[in-house]
Amino acid sequence: MKAYFLLLALAIAYVAAEEKYTTKYDNIDVDEILKSDRLFNNYFKCLVDTGKCTPEGRELKKSLPDALKTECSKCSEKQRQNTDKVIRYIIDNKPEEWKVLQEKYDPEEIYIKRYRGQASKAGINI
Repeated sequence: MKAYFLLLALAIAYVAAEEKYTTKYDNIDVDEILKSDRLFNNYFKCLVDTGKCTPEGRELKKSLPDALKTECSKCSEKQRQNTDKVIRYIIDNKPEEWKVLQEKYDPEEIYIKRYRGQASKAGINI
């Protein structure tokens, strides 16, 4: 009987852990990436399938569609902060790249429509 409860507890813990994205890459210096055209372009090319992906780029690319669908419900606080910083940067400084990302990840403008109000409240004009 103890083994059954232990197995059940492990299964519950596993499911709970699966409900969040990995925090393994949360300490990446996003500011450094945004300041460097080379680094930014490498991540951008990864996301739009025109370049190779680093392990963290692959993780981002894998999580991005789900994060859009679930309003980042599986994101850590650091991931939310970095997302806000990156979106602001791309909209303000890389409008052509923003357009390409929109075409790839939101061709029907589902997420733009869904998040426009939230973005506006945060001072982001999408």
